[in-house]
This record gives sequence, structure tokens and C-alpha cells, in this order.
Amino acid sequence: MLMTSAERIHEYSFLPPEEDFGGNGQRLVNTPPQWPNLGTIQFHNYSFRHRTGLDSVLRGLNLHIRSREKLGIIGRTGAGKSSLFKGLFRFVHRSNIDGTILIDDIDISRITLAQLRSHLSVIPQQPILFSGTLRYNLDPCHLYSDEQCWAVLEDVQLKQFVHEQSNGLEMMINEGGSNLSAGQCQLICIARVILKKSKIILIDEATANIDYKTDEIIQQVIAKTFQDQTILTIAHRLNTVARSDRIVVLDKGFIVNIDTPAQIFEQYQYASKKRFYN
Repeated sequence: MLMTSAERIHEYSFLPPEEDFGGNGQRLVNTPPQWPNLGTIQFHNYSFRHRTGLDSVLRGLNLHIRSREKLGIIGRTGAGKSSLFKGLFRFVHRSNIDGTILIDDIDISRITLAQLRSHLSVIPQQPILFSGTLRYNLDPCHLYSDEQCWAVLEDVQLKQFVHEQSNGLEMMINEGGSNLSAGQCQLICIARVILKKSKIILIDEATANIDYKTDEIIQQVIAKTFQDQTILTIAHRLNTVARSDRIVVLDKGFIVNIDTPAQIFEQYQYASKKRFYN
């Protein structure tokens, strides 16, 4: 069983490198130093499939996300919610993509992967923590000061907890954060995103596996701390996107509705009652 890890490493060594040159035969472009400074996102006739020969999971999307907008994304399992994020990170080869994604009017297929991904931040459903110190988990590239690390811990209401640990920022985190609660792990992931100060933040059902009390804390932290960022949130609970500016409803890869939370909830409550009485 332990040799499975060696087998996987051997297999990964033969994977082709990711595409890192201009899409559709076009050359790479240089982005402005502060790109993206607005955080606008535009999908133009965008379709996405995971591999050649498979059906598209996103189909002809046309969507304009404004600077600093908070956008909720909902839909049934398989509707294409997570595929939106995969497209933004360019996780599949260009040959499986039709259409374009623009961030601040720059086609993301025409910049390097390092340039693209270093300017996006994601808060995943399953918190990602590594074996090492808390400081390493907050700032693995050693780009920020201790004072900045303490400041973000205060933002996510973990400063007191860390102060009570004998080693402070040097407290040890087990692999996967097994010595912390699920809520604390997720708050550390959020602190890492705050520290990075990305203009665009993707939240993938970040509160799906935690209790309602911690969920509320996380929603308050996100609302207070990320006011100047563009946020895309895949929702597991409706209250997660209740504070969004707009909600996009996906179904089988298509955008079937886009409106304010109040209008969306009213429409779907009416539809549910109609189905019940019929």
C-alpha cells in the first residue's frame, strides 16, 4: 500500500507540462504592474470541457462581473459551478476551451500561468494546511512581517487563541490541521488570503463543513475585510450568498438566471410552492 505513493510520483513525472504560452497562436502580453487593479471579469461565449471528447460542462457563457462586485453562484451538483473556477485558473488545456475570459480587459490565455495564478486567491471547501509552523502556513514564501501576520489573525478572530499558545506564530500545525478545529483551519486559510491582498477572490463553499456559528463568523470576516475585492462565491447554504450583489444560477452548464438575492429567493420560493401544491 505504501508503494502507491511511489507509483503516483512515477506517473506524475510523465505528465506533460501545462500550457504556458499565448492561446490561439497569439503571443503572450505584458500586464501593467498593478494588474488587476479593478478586478473586472468577463466571460465571452465561454465553453469548457474537462478533456477532449467529453461534453462541455460550461456552454456559451456570457457574463460581466463588475469591479468589487460580490457574486454568488448556485446550482445543482454538476451544473458547472466549480468549472468556472477551473476556467479562471486555466486548469485545462486551451484546446478544450472555446471563448475567452478577460480580467481587467486582458485575455487570461495570453499571460503566463504564474502571472495569472499569483493574482488570484481561493478559499477552498476543504482547508489546506501543511505540517509546519502557523507562520509558514500563513506566509509560506516569507513575504510579510510578523506584525502583518498578527494583524490578519486579529481580523479572523484568532489572535487571542494564538497568543495563548506558548510558541505564538511558531506554534506547530499538523498536516491538514488535524490539531485544530475545522473552523480554525478555515479561518487560517482566510487569514492567508487577507495577507495576500488579491483583487479577485474565489470562495468554493468555504463553510460547507463547519457549524453555523463559525459560518456566521466567517461571513462577517469576509463582509468586513474584502469590501474592495471582487468575490465569486459558490454557495452550499443560501445564507452564504444572501449578502451578494447578484446571484448567478447555473443549470447543465448554462446561466439560467441572474438577479439580486431577493429576486432569486422569491422566484425559487414561488416555484417550490407551486411544485408542492401541484
